[in-house]
Amino acid sequence: MSVRRAWEVRENDTATTWCDVRLSFADGAGVDLLAAVCEGGVAVEDVRARPALSLDDLAVLADWIEGPLLEACGGAPVVAGAPGGDGSPDKRHARPALPRGVESRRLVAGEYLAAQRAGRDPVLAVMSVTGFSRRRSLRLIAGARDAGLLAPRHVRR
Repeated sequence: MSVRRAWEVRENDTATTWCDVRLSFADGAGVDLLAAVCEGGVAVEDVRARPALSLDDLAVLADWIEGPLLEACGGAPVVAGAPGGDGSPDKRHARPALPRGVESRRLVAGEYLAAQRAGRDPVLAVMSVTGFSRRRSLRLIAGARDAGLLAPRHVRR
């Protein structure tokens, strides 16, 4: 991965830095993007990929580049009380930790049912709580159904 600072804008006490990022893979695939770094956060402004990225890959693109990009363009954020707040490298993961086994299925079922009762999209609620793609979230929901924690999807009459 190569990172090049494109330009920086300073306003009052804050600075926003735009960086050109290039990811090159051994099979000839590549991703070029323009990202903005401001106050320890990353925003992807423009993406060009050869071949095109899947939606799952696009969803985690910022996670792939966040660490190296903050290091090169803005300095990694250090928050007191958070992992890495003691000066050690940040050990965050792209997704929240999800319990395994039956606890995972219970969490998914609980979130699904709560969203359903609140009139929200239950699949989006599961996606939000797990950090997984729609496809992976649907698999988790199916697992909760198979475990008997959710009603069957299709009721035959």
